[in-house]
This record gives sequence, C-alpha cells and structure tokens, in this order.
Amino acid sequence: MMIRIRSRDGLERVTIDNPHATISQLKSQIESQLRVPLQSQTLSTNQNLLLAKTQDDWSLFTDMSNPNSPISSLNLTHGSMVYLAYQGERTVPGPAVNPAGSFGKKMTMDDLIAKQMRVTRQENPHCELVSFDRDAANAFQHYVNETLAFAVKRAGFMYGTVSPEGKVEVDFIYEPPQQGTEESLLLLRDPDEEKVVDAIAIGLGMRKVGFIFTQTISQDKKDYTMSTVEVLQAAELHAEGDLKEWVTAIVKLEVNEDGAADVHFEAFQMSDMCVRLFKEGWFETEVNKDEIDPKLSRMKKDVVVGVKDTREVDNDFFLVVVKIADHQGPLSTAFPIENRNVPVSMKALKDHFNRTKSLSFVKRISDFHLLLLLANFLDINADVPALAGCVHTQSAVPEGYQLLIESMASAS
Repeated sequence: MMIRIRSRDGLERVTIDNPHATISQLKSQIESQLRVPLQSQTLSTNQNLLLAKTQDDWSLFTDMSNPNSPISSLNLTHGSMVYLAYQGERTVPGPAVNPAGSFGKKMTMDDLIAKQMRVTRQENPHCELVSFDRDAANAFQHYVNETLAFAVKRAGFMYGTVSPEGKVEVDFIYEPPQQGTEESLLLLRDPDEEKVVDAIAIGLGMRKVGFIFTQTISQDKKDYTMSTVEVLQAAELHAEGDLKEWVTAIVKLEVNEDGAADVHFEAFQMSDMCVRLFKEGWFETEVNKDEIDPKLSRMKKDVVVGVKDTREVDNDFFLVVVKIADHQGPLSTAFPIENRNVPVSMKALKDHFNRTKSLSFVKRISDFHLLLLLANFLDINADVPALAGCVHTQSAVPEGYQLLIESMASAS
C-alpha cells in the first residue's frame, strides 16, 4: 500500500508491504525511503502539525506517538495522508546525471526543453462552478462593507461540499483570528479552534473547500486581479487544502456605470502550475512590495513564459476563472460571527433563543457560528459531531443536549 507523506518539503510517498504495519514500521520506511532519521520524526494525521513551530508544539500531536499501534487502527489505508515534522536537514538522493558536451552525451534540443520550467495558462478549472449560500456570502460582505468600509482586508475559510462533477457549494464561512490592514492580511490561525471547526464540518457532512478574502478600496485603482502577496497566500492555502477543486474567492468594491459602488464577487482556482511552483519553492517569498510590480510574481530561477526566459511572471498566468452561482443552503447565519471586533458572548445565545422560540429546537441551532460557540463547552470527539449530525439530518436533538444548551442560554 502507498501512504502519502506531507512535510515542509511538500508531498511525497512511501510504500508499505504490510497493511497491518505498526507506526514504528511506517517510520522505518520513511527513514529508508525519504531519508528522514527515525528519531527526528513526529507523525500525525492532523495537518496542523505543519503549523507547529517547535518540538514542544510537536509533542502535543500524540495520535501517532505509540510505536506499537497498527496504522490500520488510525484508519490509514492505501492513499491516506500522514503529516511529518522533523528537525534538522535530510539528504535526498538527486537524479542520475549524464554529463553533456564533448566529454559525454550531447544534449538535443528536446532534452533542453524538457529541463525548462514552462509557465503557461491553464484553460479549464477543476472546479466546474462555485455556488455561495446567499446568507453566508451576504453576512461576510455586509460586515466588510458596512463595518470595515473595505478599508482593511478580511478573510475566511469556506466550507461546504464538492459534487462528483466538480461543483463546489459553499454553505458557511469561518473567519479565523486575523489582522488586516489596507495593504496586508495576517492570519493568526488557532489550530485548536480550527480542529473544532473541522469537527463541526464533518458532522454537517461538509469539508473545507476554499479561501475568501477582500481587497480594499485603495486596490481598486491598481491594474491587477491579484497582487503578488495575495497570490503567494492563496497558493499556500490551496496547496495546504489538498483538494483539486479548491476555490479562491475575492470580494471587492467596483464602481458601476452610474458611479455608485457595487460589491463584487470573483472566483478563481490557482493553476496546477502555480501550486506546483509554490510547493517546489520556486517563488521568491521574501519580496519587498516596494521593489516589485504587484502584478508580477518573482521566481528564484528562470522560467519560460512564451518564448522568453524570465524571473517575473504576470500573476494572471496563475489564475483560472471559476463560474459563480448562489443557492439557499441548509444553515442560517443569524448568530453573531466569531473573531470580529466584538467577542461573541453567552448573552448572544440567550438573545438568539428568545428570538427563535417559534422554531423547532434543531432549527434554532442550525447555524455554524452558534455551534462553534457551543463547542467550547462540549466534547470535540463525541458531542460536537453528534450535535452537528442532528443539524445535518434535521433530526430531533437528544433531550440531554437540549437541557444543557437551554440552561447555558438562560444562565447568561
């Protein structure tokens, strides 16, 4: 069986003969096949391992710490993903090199072309269409427009479903802790909170499907679709998302024919080439925004665009347009949204329950942002998916949960 290994070096694969191998045997295969010393390895099925910075942080990921556990006990099967963190450097065997020129094999024109990195436009997206839940999209743009006035940048992760035909439906937007300015957007991601968000999504039959961010009014005067910094951030999150239909959406103000400003949504996929270049470390990431045209991405080595070698690529080469639609999803968005200017308190829960007395209990809690608040007081492994599962199927909420939630609302 083949196990995919994602580390700071990108995506690699190891082959294991025994599907009932232990974690210790998996580590041995990683050592022999990927040249990462066994004693340096920390493994986890949780992708947040890659966000951890120190060995102390790594030690918090304990799901694969028992060397004698069989990998099958973690539901790892052929093609499963495991995340790897390690200290130090590794020695990766390079490709066999045949000398060229008068002392070895001569290179043909085809050989030279094969060695070049060619950047071309990708005509078709893997995502056939992205459809936004009207209420979720409106709650995001309304805050950015009415409260932030498009003066600072704002972002969120989109969650929903992907159909077999490649249609993405976005049913809720989670806004992580962040700091936005007129020019930059810093995501202050909280791995524990994101773990809870993912648990709720699983219970709702959903998954993370993309990234949405805003451009500020000052950017409206710039002649680019996405700036260099935005391309880098979008490519990094697309690569992390590990979903071929992953969508990147932009929300901005545009002046219409009457001179009034309209809120405008655009959707793209970062091209396969863009994601590959990012994973393989071709992008210059330490760029001074004052030294480079914001519509150009700078490469560490020459690439071929058209017929010329260059280290600067127009960002539009990396964008694949995705069609947009809207729909009425299964969730409401009446509850206050997390990580905004005003913290969400338990009083909000009381107010919400007072407002929604006429609805069935399951309808009253059919709101992702409300579930996220409740999850702070529930067990992430049992209670959170169970409660989200009731919302998913619109089935009766067990009496014990009802009593607990109503008591929390009335106590505030």
